[in-house]
Amino acid sequence: MSPVTDTLDVRYFDGRSSRPRIASLRVADGQLHIAPAATEPAAFDAVTVPVAQVRWPERTRHGGRLAALPGGASVQALDVPGWDDWCARALPGRESHVVRAQQSWRGVAVALMLLFAATAAVYQWGLPWIARGVTALVPQQVDTLIGAQALASLDDTLLRPSALPMDTQERIRRAFTRMVAGAHPEGAPPWNLQFRQGRDDKLGPNALALPGGTIVLTDALVQLLPGDEDAVLGVLAHEFGHVRLRHTMRQLVQASAVGFAVSVAFGDFGTLIGTAPVVLATLGYSRDAEREADEESVRLMRAAGISPRVMAGFFEAIERWRGDQARDGRNDSAIGLAFATHPATAERIAFFKAAAE
Repeated sequence: MSPVTDTLDVRYFDGRSSRPRIASLRVADGQLHIAPAATEPAAFDAVTVPVAQVRWPERTRHGGRLAALPGGASVQALDVPGWDDWCARALPGRESHVVRAQQSWRGVAVALMLLFAATAAVYQWGLPWIARGVTALVPQQVDTLIGAQALASLDDTLLRPSALPMDTQERIRRAFTRMVAGAHPEGAPPWNLQFRQGRDDKLGPNALALPGGTIVLTDALVQLLPGDEDAVLGVLAHEFGHVRLRHTMRQLVQASAVGFAVSVAFGDFGTLIGTAPVVLATLGYSRDAEREADEESVRLMRAAGISPRVMAGFFEAIERWRGDQARDGRNDSAIGLAFATHPATAERIAFFKAAAE
């Protein structure tokens, strides 16, 4: 490393010729003085430039140093360590805290930790907040089209027509209609109850809400608690909560944030509508969304005169069903995926029992 001196030898480019000259730098009274170095065979006129007009390069661990001068001229380091030492003495306080931190592994580690924390915060709180706002801008017709495509996709893969007697289906549908009307006399978002059964045992006792208001109820769920249709209505009320709050569309927006933002900006949802069923198959509700839907379920059950305690019985029955599946060696049921994002069963049972009191 060259010793630290008042001057620094550099390559000087005058901006008119590509030929470099060996020059000597000196800083005095806020001015950068550039003069021919003692080793420069061809003299040139000395140049003086205000230090404030020089674009100094950042100090880095690797790479050269090139300072840009007005008029296209520049100076280039011959000895990078020597340049850094000279700058530290001739231009004290020029480096920012960021540049100094970049030279320290501790500074880099702190920066990475802050970056990870900021990314986690955006994912945890920022993205859901943005998704809520974007969802409000998505026309309701888009929900309907996506829901229709998703149901068609499910019918082609997981579902088949219900085997429940028509009078059972109609009795549940009428009871649920009264339930929604009692809780929302001012009017409720459109919904459409569809009965289906799984093509095999993988789907199990289940219910799901699709964008646009379609609620799918499986035969296995109705048969889980024979004669206890109040619990079935409680489950439907939970799914209605997802419909009313547009949780499915919000999750879809959150999973496809960039694509939805572009679609909202240009009013073109065609591509997203076509790909949404595939994306929906991999999504689950957030725990906050599940809690909001549980609160809506309690609201509807109270309006219908049904005790929220019936939902505690429903979850206990689900746990027994899971136990039977495990004992029979049938652990590939889709119910584990469907309920994966729900709050813990014990927490939900406690919530509904408390609501009943």
